[in-house]
Amino acid sequence: MKTLKIAALLLFFGIFILNSTGNCQETKPSFDENIKSIREHGYPKWFTDAKVGIFIHWGVYSVPSYAGRDKYAEWYLLGSIKGSKFNKNFEDKYYGENWDYKNYAPYLKGELFDANEWATLFKKAGAKYVILVSKHHDGFCMWQSKYAPNWNSVEVGLKRDVVGEVTTAVRDNGLKMGLYYSLPEWNNPIYRWVSDPPEKVHNYVETYMIPQFKELVSTYKPSLIFSDGDWDHNFSDWKSDELITWYYNLVGEDAVVNDRWGNNAPKNIGYKTPEYSAGLLNSEVPWTEVRGLGRSFGLNRNEPLEDYMTTTDLIHFLAKAVALGGGITINVGPAADGQIPLLQQERLLQLGEWLNINGEAIYASYPSDIKNIEVENVELNRIDPEIDFYWKRSSPGKPIEEDRFNAEWVGYIKPEHSETYNFSAIADDFIKLYIDDVCIYDSEKLGKLEKDTESYKNELQKSSVLLQKDKLVKLTAKFTENTHEAEAHVYWESKSTPKCIIPNSAVFTENNIKSANGFKAKYTSEMTTVCYTQTDNAKYAILLRYPNNNLINISVGNLKPGTKIKMLGCDKELPWTSKNGVTTVDLSSINISEIPSFYAWTLRVGE
Repeated sequence: MKTLKIAALLLFFGIFILNSTGNCQETKPSFDENIKSIREHGYPKWFTDAKVGIFIHWGVYSVPSYAGRDKYAEWYLLGSIKGSKFNKNFEDKYYGENWDYKNYAPYLKGELFDANEWATLFKKAGAKYVILVSKHHDGFCMWQSKYAPNWNSVEVGLKRDVVGEVTTAVRDNGLKMGLYYSLPEWNNPIYRWVSDPPEKVHNYVETYMIPQFKELVSTYKPSLIFSDGDWDHNFSDWKSDELITWYYNLVGEDAVVNDRWGNNAPKNIGYKTPEYSAGLLNSEVPWTEVRGLGRSFGLNRNEPLEDYMTTTDLIHFLAKAVALGGGITINVGPAADGQIPLLQQERLLQLGEWLNINGEAIYASYPSDIKNIEVENVELNRIDPEIDFYWKRSSPGKPIEEDRFNAEWVGYIKPEHSETYNFSAIADDFIKLYIDDVCIYDSEKLGKLEKDTESYKNELQKSSVLLQKDKLVKLTAKFTENTHEAEAHVYWESKSTPKCIIPNSAVFTENNIKSANGFKAKYTSEMTTVCYTQTDNAKYAILLRYPNNNLINISVGNLKPGTKIKMLGCDKELPWTSKNGVTTVDLSSINISEIPSFYAWTLRVGE
């Protein structure tokens, strides 16, 4: 024992001497070493197998739970900071003048909040992980952060540790726990995102963000970190390499992060998180489509029912994402009282019922080595009063996809004056305008030219057209949307007409002023009809439409004689024939009462 004590003393003094002489100073890993470490960490199997996750947006913004249609309700504070009349009118009417966003916090009472009920629901929905917003851009913390005194859920409002309660309940139900964390804040006195000079972010990162992030993560040790709000600064500004490396070392091999850690990030850092899109067609790394059941993450009481996904929409959304190599993180937005709206609960439970039958084609699956999806061309025809749309994250209407669609408007316009009219447009992504089938405006071509050059001016000059008063002229607009933030607006102006959207009163569907007002519109896109996945044991064809004649062609490669094909949830072996790599399956032996699920049906091809 005496020998051990002496050895311990020698070791202690040896360390003391080394440290005091500077020969054993801690050296920080370099940026490149951190990035190498992050890449070597990779993506844990639990995440790549999971496919289905739940997002929870609950905070101070859940008290007003109010935004314009197709707007994010959780961004309410930013609207107030920018002097939104929409917010002010709402507050003046229901809360009184000079209302401040902080006044909402005491009303986040959570009297119906039960973390175990939430976690049980998510498990029944078939989710494998949960991501809770620990702090959104308003800076309000759902745990007791010493860096946000009197601006957290333990000290204000419901006075409970929401992060702690949800973390415990989620893990008790066998699911992985993740936390969303906003890097910046709109109203932090150290650095007010979007209003303070950008260089102020550095002090904010060092003195506030990093310490708070480490406080949160070291306390709850989430398996997943969903970072956000990164886009106005570089990866290096946020010290993202240090944060991610620290997090991975703390939590271990289960840990995973998303891809929102700043501009100019090294390639393939974190899993990709497309938002309100039609999914990624090609990705070198895992991805998950992130969206709400409606058009907002935080609850928006101003949202109409038609903006909510139906159960069919949700299941098809999942099947397509998985077939393309991704997954989904579907959001719920509880009310201020802590209850998840019943419609959202219903959608999740119906998803879970479908997954109970069809889950083997989803979990731990990967895209087919033959084909990802089958599609067919679809179109939507209608009369549009004007060409003035900001679809943002929405589709123009069913059955058109949110992304990768085209539109064509044809109408006859009647000018009020005999003079030169200038035509222009705003479009995301591209639009062309034609007068009597002659192209006068091409946004894609203009976008490739340097402004104020001769080439640019010559191209723009084409959009000036001499028109005669009351004489109808044909106007055609052709629009292309690729991904995200879709919008299309067509303007005219002249000496006597200020620049404006071409009004409905000046547009006719036919070359006749007695015809209806408006443009004939035709929208086209592809619609997925079959999704393919596979596991090590079988291949799967998920039918998004049940065939009228009970015969369905699927692309599963050349099958060996004796290969069994069954519909999941139904024990009958189905007859099939195969020719030129296409397999025709006969479903006629399945009676209506035996069809195992609604919304989509999965054929299992294997031994």
